[in-house]
Amino acid sequence: MKKPLNRLVAGLTPSSKTLPAIEVLGVTSHTDDVRPGYLFIAIPGTRADGHNYIPTAIDRGAVAVITNGRDLGDLPVPQIKVANPRRAASLIAAEFFDHPSRKMTVIGVTGTNGKTTTASLIFSILKTAGLKTAQMGTLGLIAEDFPRQKTLTTMEPVALQETFHRLVRHGFTHLVMEVSSHALQQYRVADVDFNLAIYTNLTPEHLDYHHTMEEYFHAKAKLFKMLSITATAVVNVDDRYGEAIKSESTAPVVTTSIASEADVHFTRIDSTLDGIKGEIRAGEHRYQIESSLIGSFNLENILSGVAAAHILGLPPTAIETGIKACTVVPGRMEIITTPSGNKVIVDYAHTPDAYEKVLSTIRKLAPEGCQITVVFGAGGDRDASKRPLMAAIAESYATRCFVAPDNPRFEDPAQINAEVVKGFTRDCYTIFEDRGQALRKALNEMNPGDIVVVLGKGRENYQEIRGERIPYSDFEIIEEFCRAH
Repeated sequence: MKKPLNRLVAGLTPSSKTLPAIEVLGVTSHTDDVRPGYLFIAIPGTRADGHNYIPTAIDRGAVAVITNGRDLGDLPVPQIKVANPRRAASLIAAEFFDHPSRKMTVIGVTGTNGKTTTASLIFSILKTAGLKTAQMGTLGLIAEDFPRQKTLTTMEPVALQETFHRLVRHGFTHLVMEVSSHALQQYRVADVDFNLAIYTNLTPEHLDYHHTMEEYFHAKAKLFKMLSITATAVVNVDDRYGEAIKSESTAPVVTTSIASEADVHFTRIDSTLDGIKGEIRAGEHRYQIESSLIGSFNLENILSGVAAAHILGLPPTAIETGIKACTVVPGRMEIITTPSGNKVIVDYAHTPDAYEKVLSTIRKLAPEGCQITVVFGAGGDRDASKRPLMAAIAESYATRCFVAPDNPRFEDPAQINAEVVKGFTRDCYTIFEDRGQALRKALNEMNPGDIVVVLGKGRENYQEIRGERIPYSDFEIIEEFCRAH
């Protein structure tokens, strides 16, 4: 693709008319990606400032640069000064790729917990309905004939718009994507045209970045403030912030609730460790639900998925079959039954709220007298205040707890574990330096009927230590145990 520079930046600056009509062949904010003919956007980051790399970008062939207006002296290429290069990156990327999100039905899912499961349920329904659909989020990009690629929960704006463009070119009509609070705060989706936006819940998370729950809320609310009047918001009003999100939405709102007769709600629920059966009412429609997913939080996710599909006018059979077909979401309440009949449950939970939801569900649905062992840890270089809270919650539902490393990053694992165990009030825990050792001990010491719950890493296949990703997989250890027994 190529676009004349003056047209590409017309929406950014009144002086665009005086710019030369240089052909721009690509857009990037990473110097490694610069090619001859590219426009380079210098973005100040937390660890590096793109302005320091402008000479390198020009040496690599950049024909123009976007800056935040600082004095860079005379440059051999046009410099377009803007107040916010991050915001400019989104607008320019959308313009360069001809606003591809306008050519698809785009469904955004945001919230602290439940984004991946809700997105996966909607993806399953849309595919069941025969629609060419892609899914984007923490599981990577999932699209037929596209290689599965691991990405940020929400891509950077240039990569995001380019991916939209490629999907449109390959005939995709629908996209369901997770939208993180970081992405909203950093304008990554500022020029995405969402047809539907779904709110799951809001609990303390990423406070190392957002600092307060109020800031975190306002970051999430940005998605609902940017909706057009022709879009629709789906809001879980069982969550304490649901009503506030409703008032922030610039689009009509459809509410979901387990506890009350919201616009979309359950009229009947049967929930066990084997799954969920029930009936959902949406307006005059009733949907018969059968799912292998478990827990009250998955009731919320299923409601959001059904609400989205109902708004899109999909056939009831596609909705019901699509829900049933979504048998497992990788790393989210995955249940592995060992040869001896014990259950091992793996979940990506890494916040106090997620711990509460997962462990309370398992304790409630577990057979009487069942011994529950929880293997967990806390990530390094993240909000440290949640560490003892997770221990306190684990203690309240587990028979015993094994505390082990979970992506310590640049922190000392021993120090992280020391902060975790401050939340225990009884002698129910053991500290391990090696996560694999903790998990193997928990598995080998199961008695008939016992349950082992492994929290934090989900389907991750690494431990992040000192800037390196060291191969490690909870799942491989569990599968190895099952093969040996």
